[in-house]
Amino acid sequence: MNELALKYGCNPNQKPSRIYMEDGSDLPVTVLNGKPGYINFLDALNSIQLVKELKTACGLPAAASFKHVSPAGAALGLPLTEVERRMYHIAPETELSPLACAYARARGADRMSSFGDWIALSDICDVPTAKLIQHEVSDGIIAPGYEPEALEILRAKRKGSYNIVQVDPDYEPAALECKQVFGVTFEQGHNNCRIDEALLEKLVTKTTDLPASAKRDLLVALITLKYTQSNSVCYAVDGQAIGVGAGQQSRIHCTRLAGGKADTWHLRQCDKVLNLPFLPQLGRAERDNVIDGYINKNEEDVCAEGIWQKYFQTRPEPLTAEETAAYLAGIDGVALGSDAFFPFSDNIERAHRSGVRYIAQPGGSIRDDAVIDCCDKYGMVMAFTGLRLFHH
Repeated sequence: MNELALKYGCNPNQKPSRIYMEDGSDLPVTVLNGKPGYINFLDALNSIQLVKELKTACGLPAAASFKHVSPAGAALGLPLTEVERRMYHIAPETELSPLACAYARARGADRMSSFGDWIALSDICDVPTAKLIQHEVSDGIIAPGYEPEALEILRAKRKGSYNIVQVDPDYEPAALECKQVFGVTFEQGHNNCRIDEALLEKLVTKTTDLPASAKRDLLVALITLKYTQSNSVCYAVDGQAIGVGAGQQSRIHCTRLAGGKADTWHLRQCDKVLNLPFLPQLGRAERDNVIDGYINKNEEDVCAEGIWQKYFQTRPEPLTAEETAAYLAGIDGVALGSDAFFPFSDNIERAHRSGVRYIAQPGGSIRDDAVIDCCDKYGMVMAFTGLRLFHH
């Protein structure tokens, strides 16, 4: 099939809408269920590239959770700890394949942002992964294939309307890509830059100890950034993104946004949060919202009289600023990637507050020396990749 008509474009007033192959060839995607929309396909076609590259670079199954054409999370299929199962709402007896672990991690990076996500899987979707997805609010999924039972599980979502797309695993895009803005056609070479450990060889800091786990996490961060709306910064640890700051005009705002998400991910693991006495009827999404409010002191004080009764069996003790600071002070070994150079050392100062030990960025700022000096002050390891990763 050469083209697929869509209900509308980005918004309901933008009609007609379609995806098609300009060269007359068949589309590399097949809709197995549902009616994916314009933004769904933008998410699908960006996210499938991300997970394919993650698997190539790291040799493990990979998954991504996308919202509005940027990843909320991306991860490799490493086993979950008991604590991670609890923070991702996964029962101890639940069977998890490596691919299911990858999706649990990708979804778990920023569960609030992943609400209603588009899922991408590097491998054929198996039953354990489908059963995880079954219980999450999601718009759709793209994968190179589906086990028969897994496909039936997914088809039952959203009263049978869940969007399921299969991609040709052998498809390669044309060398040149085009898009139009205001009637003007833009053309550029497809961004086929290879992200691997060779990019991490130019270490510019006094400390140069870069263990294999840190290299893996830096690759996760950089590949995630390649498919994130710029400007962007990504924190990663244990083979998964834990904070993505996307689409900010200022680099420090990216670093703060992603750092705040990374801090929240870490704080979800503290005992006070893990042991919150939720009402049994409270669903996953509402629990995630309440946890975010409990940690970050948002618009609603979830511990206040007259409010806590909506969420908890008993009134929980608040997580104090002192407890938060003490917990985060013990975090170390986090990796940080940036899609462009850091223009000021304030980014390093903020990264340090979130336990960052390893950094990869292109370099090339007139203030590189100040940035390097700040890394040296904290004993960080920083690689200059020489590769900008803007994405628009």
